[in-house]
Amino acid sequence: MSKPNTCLASVRKIPKRKLFETLVQAYAKDLYRYGYWLSGDSGIAEDLVQETMMRAWRSIDSLKDPKAAKSWLFTILRRENYRRFKKKSVQLEVASIDDAQVQPHLVSDDGLSHMDNLAMRQALHKMPKVYSEPLVLQVLGGYSCDEIAQIIDIKPGAVMTRICRAKKRLRNILKHDHAPRSSHA
Repeated sequence: MSKPNTCLASVRKIPKRKLFETLVQAYAKDLYRYGYWLSGDSGIAEDLVQETMMRAWRSIDSLKDPKAAKSWLFTILRRENYRRFKKKSVQLEVASIDDAQVQPHLVSDDGLSHMDNLAMRQALHKMPKVYSEPLVLQVLGGYSCDEIAQIIDIKPGAVMTRICRAKKRLRNILKHDHAPRSSHA
């Protein structure tokens, strides 16, 4: 796949419809993965992506810098997820890992087994969202610290700190959860 940002090199020269189609093609899968991570539900993730794309279409003219397209879309999705909770007047809750299904496209190709993948997801859900969200954006979204800072509206230094703390917490959780249990018979 070619770099999406190079496809968007001259935003003003591309017709609005073509620009939008390029954005959808380039980022729909990443948006779905992020939406799924936020919601823990494939149907909700699809709805979040659809609503994100509708909002993006309506405000495509506000996209001035093509290099910011990905973070712009992720910010829209994140805000849309927030609106979802605000509308229902429900407290923000983390999706239940026990009820969540691991989607085939979320299982990595790097040799992690289904159980390793599930353990990783469970560990991420055990830590506070302030730490897990920047880490997921970096790993799943491939974002830089500056882009993550823009998406979640914090300083880049705070992003680096949170990612570092998230990795440390993740290691500790995985170590603790997979430590051999001594049996006293």
